[in-house]
Amino acid sequence: MRLIAITGGIGSGKSVVARIVQVMGYSVYDCDSRAKSLMIHDDEVKRQLVDAFGKETYHGDGTINKEHLSKMAFADDQTLKRLNAIVHPATASDMLRWADTQASKGVAVTFIETALLRTAGLDKMVDEVWHVTAPVELRITRVMARSGLTSAQVKERISAQAQEEAVAECEKEIINTDDSPLLPRIIKLLKN
Repeated sequence: MRLIAITGGIGSGKSVVARIVQVMGYSVYDCDSRAKSLMIHDDEVKRQLVDAFGKETYHGDGTINKEHLSKMAFADDQTLKRLNAIVHPATASDMLRWADTQASKGVAVTFIETALLRTAGLDKMVDEVWHVTAPVELRITRVMARSGLTSAQVKERISAQAQEEAVAECEKEIINTDDSPLLPRIIKLLKN
């Protein structure tokens, strides 16, 4: 089975590319949504998060206190690294189980969608990388429109993902500026 990563910084359009390949019939593992699910449903992940960030990490109903966790995680690099050290290994293990299930079904090509390909160590687990990029100002506009975050908050998140921004020579770049349709470029990449 061929495992392709769709990656890119916040607001780049990687989720749009992932949705397009899903509509085309391919399976996509969404690292962000799976990580959030693990943070709610995996008892070991929950225990580690509470140990690291306090009981305030969860509301009384068991949902994540996003405001508290974001405030803690983006406070400094060490705190963010601590959060990543808990969530990334759990997500990587879950993704590998999912990929094994796909392979056992005889699926030839599957995708993972992730903003933190290198940080999470997923770059070593995939066969190919599609890196979705867009100009920073366009990314800020997109994220502000969908999330209600301020420009400064979006820039903070972009900065936190800085080591993921560079497109490696072996990666296939998809520039997503809204000027040309994505589908023909995706079809071309799939043919190659």
